[in-house]
Amino acid sequence: MTRIVADISISLDGFVTGPDPGPDNGLGAGGEGLHTWAFSDDPDDRRVLREATDRSGAVVLGRHLFDIVDGREGWDDTTGYGAGEVGRPAFVVVTSAPPGSVRTSLLDWTFVTTGLHDAVSAARDRAETASSRTGKDLDVVLMGGGATIGSALAAGLVDALTLHLAPIVLGAGTPLFTGGVPRTLVRRSVIPTTTSTHLFYDVPR
Repeated sequence: MTRIVADISISLDGFVTGPDPGPDNGLGAGGEGLHTWAFSDDPDDRRVLREATDRSGAVVLGRHLFDIVDGREGWDDTTGYGAGEVGRPAFVVVTSAPPGSVRTSLLDWTFVTTGLHDAVSAARDRAETASSRTGKDLDVVLMGGGATIGSALAAGLVDALTLHLAPIVLGAGTPLFTGGVPRTLVRRSVIPTTTSTHLFYDVPR
């Protein structure tokens, strides 16, 4: 069964970027520490990354994050979504208008201009097609940014939430949780490593 999984790194004080993120500094000041785990040699960090990306049938991201990963300091052959751990899932971008050009044109991009619900639906279709092709259950992964994941949680679109809790305090930045309807999650597992505490939750609808 295809699930909608929100997956994001977060600081101890609840930020998914540091202060002043921008096109050439997508994680903001000090935000690089959020993703130390993704480049770690710790075997548990590697396993978390491998298992998550192996189940990725399609990936949803917002336009701001797309502009960062497709920008001049963005993804290349060695860095990107699960680099070295996964093939190339379909990517679905929520945006008000498609970009005029795409630098990372070898990736499978779909631009949805009719809102988050439609983007998630398009990604689910792509993931289910990939599941049929590969013979295994694949998920839709909401990789961010923070506003996209926060909106998806508020809209009840998320089945599972994975937080990679980095041992840093940023003081300011982009918060993941900004209010909304209170909810209680169901903890599935916790994996502590040398660089992060990986938290896995089911999100009751």
